[in-house]
Amino acid sequence: MPRSQFGQRLAGGSACPTATLTPGQSFVALDREIDKATFGPVWLEDPRIARVVADAILYGETGRQFYRLRAWVIMPNHVHLLLLPRAPLPAITRWLKGSTARQANLILGRIGVAFWQDESFDHRVRNDFELDRIVRYVEYNPVSAGLVSSPSVWRWSSARLAGESACPTTTHEI
Repeated sequence: MPRSQFGQRLAGGSACPTATLTPGQSFVALDREIDKATFGPVWLEDPRIARVVADAILYGETGRQFYRLRAWVIMPNHVHLLLLPRAPLPAITRWLKGSTARQANLILGRIGVAFWQDESFDHRVRNDFELDRIVRYVEYNPVSAGLVSSPSVWRWSSARLAGESACPTTTHEI
C-alpha cells in the first residue's frame, strides 16, 4: 500500500501564491503562510479542540485501524498527517473531518457551518529518503513557524509522544 501524506485546513481564508510554481512549491509556499496563522480561524489553538483532533488521529490508527501513523502535528489552523493507509483516503478524510468537526463545532457553539476546508492535500511517498524528509517536515512544522524551539516541546504532535520523534526514520518497513 502507498504511504501518503495529507494536510487538513480549517474553513476560512486562503493565501494562494501568485507566482507560477510547481505543485510541490505551491504547497510549501502556502503551508508556510498558513504556519504563520495570519489569516483564517485558529480554532486549533484551543486545547479542547486540539485534544479532540489528537484523540481522533490516534483512534483512527488504534481503534478504527484506518492507517498506521508515521508522523502528525496539529498547528493553530491546520493539521499534517503522514500515514500508511489501510482504507481509502477519501473514507479516512471523511471520517476524520466529520467526527472532529462535529465535536469542535459543539465546543465553539457553532451549528451547521464548516469547520474544515473541503480540500486536503495528499501525496504518495515514493522512497525512504522522501519519507524521512516528510517526517522531518511534519514534526518540525511548529519549529519552522517559530512556535517552539524543538519538535518535542510542541504539545500536539507525534514528536511530543516519545521525545524528539515518536516516528523515528529508519529504513525498515512501517
